[in-house]
Amino acid sequence: MTALIGKRDAIPEMSRTIGRLSVGQTMTRTRRFESGQLKAWGSATGEQVSSGEGGLGIIVAMLSGLASSQLPGPGSVIRSVAVKLERPLQAGDLVKARLTVKEKRTADRIVLLDTNCTDADGRPIATGSLEVLAPQRALPLGAPHSLDNLLEDCAALPAMRTGIVWPLTEESLSGAMEAAAAKLIEPVFYGPTASLQALAAKVHVALSVSRIEEVENPEEAAEMAVAAAAAGRLQALMKGSLHTDTLLHAVLHKDAKLTTGRLISHCALISAPTYPQRIVLSDVALNIAPSVDEKRDICQNAIGFAIAMGIEEPRVAVLSAVEMVQTKMASTLDAAILAKMADRGQIVGALVDGPFDLDAAVDAEAASVKHLVSPVAGRANVLIVPNIEAGNMIYKEFAFMADAQTAGLVVGARVPVVLTSRADSAAARRFSTAAAVLYADALARDPTAILPIPEE
Repeated sequence: MTALIGKRDAIPEMSRTIGRLSVGQTMTRTRRFESGQLKAWGSATGEQVSSGEGGLGIIVAMLSGLASSQLPGPGSVIRSVAVKLERPLQAGDLVKARLTVKEKRTADRIVLLDTNCTDADGRPIATGSLEVLAPQRALPLGAPHSLDNLLEDCAALPAMRTGIVWPLTEESLSGAMEAAAAKLIEPVFYGPTASLQALAAKVHVALSVSRIEEVENPEEAAEMAVAAAAAGRLQALMKGSLHTDTLLHAVLHKDAKLTTGRLISHCALISAPTYPQRIVLSDVALNIAPSVDEKRDICQNAIGFAIAMGIEEPRVAVLSAVEMVQTKMASTLDAAILAKMADRGQIVGALVDGPFDLDAAVDAEAASVKHLVSPVAGRANVLIVPNIEAGNMIYKEFAFMADAQTAGLVVGARVPVVLTSRADSAAARRFSTAAAVLYADALARDPTAILPIPEE
């Protein structure tokens, strides 16, 4: 068992083979869907979810994720789905999804599951059924690598003093206050006091004036927060409602003294129900078409982030569309160069190999069929994408179609930066804040492991 499987669970709970299933068994999952999340889902699928006209796709994803991760669990295959939407999914809905074993056919390992989704008042949202091929052998359930464990890992750490930069929307202010209530952060707000107090009253939270640094515009807020971080008065920064470029421009300014001489990049931490370990994905949000040297920094940043998240043996797959070097496909050349850089000590702290197509990176059987002999092939836990388009698509497929838990940070500077989005769920914001706490703690304890200086 690797370090990626939670050490607290010496005997992990297993998926249910056909022999361990019985009629009447149930499993439930509860999830609240917010306005921004529904809007993002609609943009990904074409459903007009945010306007109250749909939601079937997101309900099916929730039910399928529950079947794949819990009942029967990993190793199962969904054969067919028949779900009827009883009413449109609406912003703020707290959906309770329930699967119940209706019938099992031992001879062909088929199990029929009744599906039922209700709101907080027990009113039906969707009903239907799933036909699932039960696992041939029992596999560990997804819980040991759930991002919920990030919150547990933060319990023994002090609240992180965090600059909340220009949080003048309900989502950004509420997210920061929720993180403070969970004792993840000690927030310091940068913005106009009167506007912050009025917004706090609107969302029914108490905002102490002693925690507000009065500023008149987003640019000044970013500059003041960055200066405080550079002086050691803040351990992290969190984006409020200002534009991302405004905050990052302040972070990268040569006089800010937050840079480390390397590229900053975004790292996403992902826990998918059907993959047995956490995955770090980079870069999905900042660097559009990085050069080889920039990809080296992206790779090194991702390794430090993975180590801070508890991945003790990062295995880095540099992705392309194919697994063989092809001179007409630049991403395969970049991947091969990065792998050789790691061999020469120019990237440290992990096993790095490539090029890999995605299936060969994460699926041992696919790697075997393709005759790939590598300690990374089929076992990758860090994925480096060729460009922002590929990374963004993979990330959103995980988040909106695979029911994955996600967290994200900007790393490579002297403090982590949490970039919140209107499309982020409350859970994603909590996980991202917890990731920042763990990253800042790891950076303080062992900076050479998190931000090493590789050989030139």
